[in-house]
Amino acid sequence: MTAGVLRLGTRRSALAQAQSGQVAHALEQVSGRRVELVPITSEGDTNRASLSEIGGQGVFATALRDALLRGECDLLVHSLKDLPTTVPDGLVIAAIPARADARDVAVTRDGTPLHELKAGSTIGTGSPRRIAQVHVRNPRLRTVDLRGNVDSRLQRVASGELDAVILAAAGLSRLEGDPIGALKVESLGLAEWPTAPGQGALAVETTADAPADLLAALAALDDEATRIAVTAERAVLAGLDSGCQAPMAAHAELSGADLRVRAVVYAPHDGWRIGIDVTETLRPGSVEAEGSAEEYIQGNGRGNGADSADGADPIAAAREIGSSVAHRLLERGAADLLPHS
Repeated sequence: MTAGVLRLGTRRSALAQAQSGQVAHALEQVSGRRVELVPITSEGDTNRASLSEIGGQGVFATALRDALLRGECDLLVHSLKDLPTTVPDGLVIAAIPARADARDVAVTRDGTPLHELKAGSTIGTGSPRRIAQVHVRNPRLRTVDLRGNVDSRLQRVASGELDAVILAAAGLSRLEGDPIGALKVESLGLAEWPTAPGQGALAVETTADAPADLLAALAALDDEATRIAVTAERAVLAGLDSGCQAPMAAHAELSGADLRVRAVVYAPHDGWRIGIDVTETLRPGSVEAEGSAEEYIQGNGRGNGADSADGADPIAAAREIGSSVAHRLLERGAADLLPHS
C-alpha cells in the first residue's frame, strides 16, 4: 500500500465514481489519510449485451475484485445489489454504510403514473424483476431492454424514444447536479414494488488480510442496521439459488429489535407472483417469531406464523431469517418461476 494514500478501486461510470467519492471522503475523515480513486473497466461496462446474457450483475464486480487481489488497489466500492451473494476467498465486505433510498422510480416526460400510461407505452429496463413488476402494475405496457449510464437512459425519455424508464432512486440522488431536469419522477413504494436485495446500499470490500488500521477505519463506516437488513435480503437471494438477475425482490427493515422481511418471486410476464411478508424480533443470542407472518400467491392466501431461528448474533440471525424466507418461498412453488444458476 502506498504510504499515506489509500487506493479505492471503482467502476468508471459517473454514478460509480460519485458514490465511491462519497465513501472516499468519509474514509479520509476517519482515517486521516488521503484516498484516491482508481478507475477500473469491467465487462459490464464494455459489453452492451443484456445482463441476463453475459452473466448478470456479477459482471460488474469481477474485474474490480481481480484488481484488488492483484494489489492494484486497497479497497473497492460496489453497489451492493450488483454483488453475487458469495464473497470470494481472501476478500471481505468490511463496511456497509447507511443505506440510501431503496425504492425504484419511474421517470416520464409528463408525470403520468405507470398504471395510467396508455396501452403500448414503452418502458425501458433490462431487469427481469422490474419487467415483471411493470406487467403487474400495468399489463398494457411494453418493456424495452435498456443498458447504458443514467444520463443516456434519461435522454431516451426526454427525446421521446421511450415513454418511461425505471431507475434506482439512490443512484439519482448520488449523482451531482440535476440529472432529471424537466422530466418527472414517480416514486414506487416498497410495499407494492419491493426492490432488489441490497438496493440503495454500498459495499466496501477489501482483502481479508488488509492492515488492521484500514479494517478499523472501514469498520467505523459500517452501519449495523443496514448490514442486518441487507444480510437478510441477500440470504433470501442465496437461498433461492437463482442469481442476481432472478425476477425476485427482497426488502428488509429493522425497527428497534423487529426485522421485517418482504420477498416476492415473479413470473416473467403474466402477473403471477409468490411472496412472504414476515416480522421477527432480534434478541441477543436468538431470533424469536412475533406471530406476524403473511404468505401469498398472486396476492392471496395466508400462512401461519414465522419459523423461529437461532443465531449467535444479529447478523447470523438475519441470515437465518432470510434463508427461512427463501425456503418457504420454494415450498410455495417459487422454484417454478425462477431460472437457476
